[in-house]
Amino acid sequence: MRFYLTTHKRHWLRLTDVPLFLKSEHFDRAVKWDVAQGPYAVDSGGFTELQRKGAWMRPPRQYADSLRRIWEHVGPYDWAAPQDWMCEDAIIHGGTFNGQHFVGTHLSVREHQRRTVQNFLELRSLAPDLRIAPVLQGDCVPAYEDCLEMYERAGVDLRKEPIVGLGSVCRLQSTREGAAIVTAVAAHGLKLHGFGFKILGLERVGHLLASADSAAWSSHARRRPPLAGHTHKNCANCIDYALKWRRRVISAIPTHRQTLLTDRSAA
Repeated sequence: MRFYLTTHKRHWLRLTDVPLFLKSEHFDRAVKWDVAQGPYAVDSGGFTELQRKGAWMRPPRQYADSLRRIWEHVGPYDWAAPQDWMCEDAIIHGGTFNGQHFVGTHLSVREHQRRTVQNFLELRSLAPDLRIAPVLQGDCVPAYEDCLEMYERAGVDLRKEPIVGLGSVCRLQSTREGAAIVTAVAAHGLKLHGFGFKILGLERVGHLLASADSAAWSSHARRRPPLAGHTHKNCANCIDYALKWRRRVISAIPTHRQTLLTDRSAA
């Protein structure tokens, strides 16, 4: 299993060979490009986009062009997420959650799934060479099964895909419901990526994932004093803290699963 460290600092690509996970928008204003020293993957930033706008503002062609620039300037990435549509209640219904305001798409789960599959097909058509990964969306086990069938009806065999994103499980990952979703979807023989998986989720279902990512290190650091010798207020933007946190996460996974969390930097 490959564990990506999620960051908004794109220059970290030249500072470490640890797998990194970055949003495509962080490259939009790039003047100086940093060549990746290790593996990385690209997130579309869908949660933020749908939270603030209630819809995707970037046309698929524009997003594909952005992914191509990243590929050409930074180096080939492992995979890139499509412009998928999350199915959390906050995204669909809107409202204020944990102090954050969500506009809400006010569409059905089924429509979010349909748009997710359609966007993947369009991006694959526009840029078949760019390793764009399909993503499954849903809000319960039957819904994820329905989404899988949508891909099958569209002629996409997810079992043959190098990676398949599992969306809308970030807030459920450490729960019984989240574990049931991951277990049911993994039973189809898919190589799954868990978006936003923290230690509790990895302890439960990490053995069923091909990869995962997390940005939890930043909020973790914001609530604590900086590392010894560091002069900033906290280490919420600090690569030293992030790498140290990542090592703690990996070492905390039960021993019989620890071999699943290797990458070339730990080899």
